[in-house]
Amino acid sequence: MNEYDETKGTNLPDPKEIEREINEFLANKYGNRIRVMGTQIGPWPGAEEFGGGTTVTTGDTSPIRFDMKPAELHEYLDRFVIRQDAAKEILATKICTHFNRIRYYHEHGGLEDREGIGRIKNNIILIGPTGVGKTYLIKLIARKLGVPFVKGDATKFSETGYVGGDVEDLVRDLVQEADGDIEKAKYGIIYVDEIDKIASSGNVIGLDVSRSGVQRNLLKPMEETEVDLKVAHDPVSLMEAASHFQKTGKRLKRTINTRDILFIVSGAFNGLDEIVSRRLSRKGLGFGAALKEKEDKSKLLREVKAEDLIEFGFESEFIGRIPVIAVLEELDEQDLYKILKNRYSSVVTAKKQDFKSYGIDIRFSDGALRRLANMAHTEKTGARSLISVVERVLVGYERILPSVDVNRFTVSEELVERPKEMLEEIVENELHPSRTTEFDEIDRVEKAELLTELQKRHQEFEHHFGKILTGWALEAMVDAAVRQGVSPETMYKRYLHIEQEIQEFEREFEKMYNLKIRFSDEALRELVRLVLNGSEEALIVCRKIFQNYHHGLKLVMERTGQKEFTIPEEAIGDPERFLNEMIQKTYR
Repeated sequence: MNEYDETKGTNLPDPKEIEREINEFLANKYGNRIRVMGTQIGPWPGAEEFGGGTTVTTGDTSPIRFDMKPAELHEYLDRFVIRQDAAKEILATKICTHFNRIRYYHEHGGLEDREGIGRIKNNIILIGPTGVGKTYLIKLIARKLGVPFVKGDATKFSETGYVGGDVEDLVRDLVQEADGDIEKAKYGIIYVDEIDKIASSGNVIGLDVSRSGVQRNLLKPMEETEVDLKVAHDPVSLMEAASHFQKTGKRLKRTINTRDILFIVSGAFNGLDEIVSRRLSRKGLGFGAALKEKEDKSKLLREVKAEDLIEFGFESEFIGRIPVIAVLEELDEQDLYKILKNRYSSVVTAKKQDFKSYGIDIRFSDGALRRLANMAHTEKTGARSLISVVERVLVGYERILPSVDVNRFTVSEELVERPKEMLEEIVENELHPSRTTEFDEIDRVEKAELLTELQKRHQEFEHHFGKILTGWALEAMVDAAVRQGVSPETMYKRYLHIEQEIQEFEREFEKMYNLKIRFSDEALRELVRLVLNGSEEALIVCRKIFQNYHHGLKLVMERTGQKEFTIPEEAIGDPERFLNEMIQKTYR
């Protein structure tokens, strides 16, 4: 018999009935191969359980603390993204304002102040062709802010004949991305690509109603609504609800409010420039025609207004919930070259790491990067074409070189033009310039450029890491970053960790053997370089090098009374020889 829930005035389902329904569902989909055996399913990780339809939060429920300034985020984006200055400025400013406003209301305002009258979120629409970095920009921002991020494709909403679940699924995915932490997910970013594909079009029959329906169903999540984290007709959700009811006798309901979730939508919007041009022409001054003649498509799109997007096929209510518009420009050949040249470029870095996984170092000449950019530009797919071009050129090298005695080579312009012929030459001649002089020169230039960049960013590193590396320490970190193909930020953190572990080893040695050792500056430099270019932790390396030192140093202490020792550079390279010579001196 079903139990009555007084708080809702509804009959609660019997767990046995739910189990039967789930088994019927599984039988229809998979036959009789799979059945549910009981309903003891564990709760959502970290979730507190309440009855009566109460919204549940998880994890750390303290208010979000976010105080990043737009200039800081803008500078971060400049480091990774080529061109798109206007879009980066808009995104950095409006997204920082979104999160700072949340922080401000948590600290100073009540709920009524926060909601206000007609409060509108800084939801954003990105307009730009394929391969210009729309998704990359938003991923970078989410990573920098430390907020969960999910991406969806608007075309899937219409293709499934949207019935109201797809957008809410993205909200649920945000909770999963936050490892079940609803409080963290409440401040996430949902990115919907191909949004232009759900614009209704007067010349398309049969799809307009569906597309308009998708737009209308996006309205509430983009503004504010409660999304139930339990999915209707989902077997796992039903089993979880049954388990909770069986344990507590209470109805389980978990929801997340979308008030502070930032929605960013994007698309290519082909034809929107023509709508803008017609509107500008109707002004009566011929401004639109002149602009169309002199300027390119992206500059026309910078003039876009809400009325243009409505004419394009969007509902006015939909556009009203996306107040911020950012336009990204099409990339030319020079932009593609700059992407490859950028040390933070994932294209070149990923390829270096591919070869590094086989113990092979690879460098790219400036001429090679320019030729690769030229080849990619002809494909007309923006930055995406860079990856395919680089792969076509180097796939043979990636197949052959791990099996031969080649541990480094240079991708030159000639290699890009004649990859097969150059592969044979490089393999056969160990003194080939690609493996010697060309490689050394590019390696030297890369290290010099990175060193100069980090010297200019010393205040930033001091702010983030609490310490500035200078002199040999900075040079060692730069050398390791270039050699291993990792970011300077990663290597900076690793250096500081190595330094801490070396100090920990000194304390550990004194505590265990009542002997104090200190590394000289030269020894510390050699030890740091050894660890930076190796794979073991500094503490492990120190223990291995000096595993027998306490015996020898105790002999020295017994004969001389000395309890403090300075370890010189030569002890790192040949610790046993140095210790033996130290002991011998005490017998002279």
